[in-house]
Amino acid sequence: MKPTDDRPQKALRLKRLGIDTYQEPIVYLRRESPVCRAEGFDSQARLRVATNGQSIVATLNIVDNGLLSPGEMGLSNIAWDLLSAKHHQPATISYAKPIDSLSNVRSKIYGNELSEKDLNAIVQDITSGRYADVHLAAFITACSGYKLNLAEIIALTKAMVNAGETLSWPVNQVMDKHCVGGLPGNRTSPIIVAIVAANGLVIPKTSSRAITSPSGTADTMETLMPVALKLEKMRQVVEQEGACLAWGGAVKLSPADDILIRVERVLDIDSEGQLIASVLSKKLAAGSSHVLLDLPVGATAKVRSQEFGEDLSELLKQVGGALGLTVRTCLTDGSQPIGAGIGPALEAFDVLAVLQNHQQAPKDLTERSLSLAGQLLEMGNAAKIGQGFKLAQKTLQSGAAWKKFQAIAEAQGGLFEPPKAKYHYQFCASGYGRICHINNRLISRTAKLAGAPDAKAAGISLHCHVNDLVETNQPLLTLHAETPGELKYAQQFLDNHRDIVVIEEANV
Repeated sequence: MKPTDDRPQKALRLKRLGIDTYQEPIVYLRRESPVCRAEGFDSQARLRVATNGQSIVATLNIVDNGLLSPGEMGLSNIAWDLLSAKHHQPATISYAKPIDSLSNVRSKIYGNELSEKDLNAIVQDITSGRYADVHLAAFITACSGYKLNLAEIIALTKAMVNAGETLSWPVNQVMDKHCVGGLPGNRTSPIIVAIVAANGLVIPKTSSRAITSPSGTADTMETLMPVALKLEKMRQVVEQEGACLAWGGAVKLSPADDILIRVERVLDIDSEGQLIASVLSKKLAAGSSHVLLDLPVGATAKVRSQEFGEDLSELLKQVGGALGLTVRTCLTDGSQPIGAGIGPALEAFDVLAVLQNHQQAPKDLTERSLSLAGQLLEMGNAAKIGQGFKLAQKTLQSGAAWKKFQAIAEAQGGLFEPPKAKYHYQFCASGYGRICHINNRLISRTAKLAGAPDAKAAGISLHCHVNDLVETNQPLLTLHAETPGELKYAQQFLDNHRDIVVIEEANV
């Protein structure tokens, strides 16, 4: 029978193998290692590794070649970093304790309702690193679709807030804005934050990295300024400027969210219930009181129909209200990408163009940002009802928003110049006509194949919008990649999916 306690075994010497397993800790042992034989360790076993007063739970992989000696234990990069390990440092290994909350996951797989206690146990185990990626995938899948009811979504949101840090601010109104995603290039948040903060409202914006898109707000902002702020640094920036543009994962606000996002991104799943819990838990943890939520609706957006958008809107309001948030939702046009750039750096260039009032700034991104910023200004009583758009427009055109954005960047560590890709490929129109459809999902997929969001300069420059007239061989979009291989990979996908931009014959 396998031991289930944490009794230490004979010490092994640690060796960094230089294997990138992203954020899942992996440990490696020789099959004939005395510890491996004595304990009956099998590949995929969950083990506790302890050294120098620190410990982690990791998944075991078995090695049959000469990569390790019998007395060595190999660690993946993330496992090495979590342990702050040193070469040949002694470490002990033992079976990790069984994860009791997995019974709750199995119960959900069979369609049973989870209680607040059940969800608290799951989230606590997730944040403590006890779930392997396979366990996370099972939980995400079990909750996908419409499998979480209102009570479960509220309980999951509370559990995610309680598992991490929470912030509070010495003001009655703390504003925030979030887009549920699914619309490439829709990078309004940095512009909105600058406008709202320039009008004296407090808006500590924390954002996630991309889940199913080529860039999240944190990915884009990382090309412009430091976003991995520690809690005290974030407080300092907000106290000084009334706003920040930070990555939520760095300050451990709803830390389970970033762990789940890592696996959701691989699965390309962002389920309704977990989407709501993800969004609202971050807002609650950041100390927000008033939240504006942008729900783009379109055939190839995340929210596919007006009916689903209205249902999601109502759920967001109900969950937010149950947890003390004032939530306003806005169903917007999600029929085509917003702006010209899709990918971290390319979206950053769009943001800068809008804030600096460049003549070539994307008009759709400008108008969308002003509309949403105006609503937030009205929610925060900085503008009278119906006057928010005008105030937002004045703040942008006067340069006050750009000045505030620069001040936020300086407070966070300085403003960067976004990188530019070395390799490019133009995708051109095959004939004359009018653009009648641009597929958001295919645009996102192509940008990701080009390397986004990990390759910051990668992505797509879009040169057209729906209803534009185009000539034969006119460029419709340009691929950007940091390596020739990624460019070729994305180009092949693009050439096999020419319906990414649909052109109908126009009357001459």
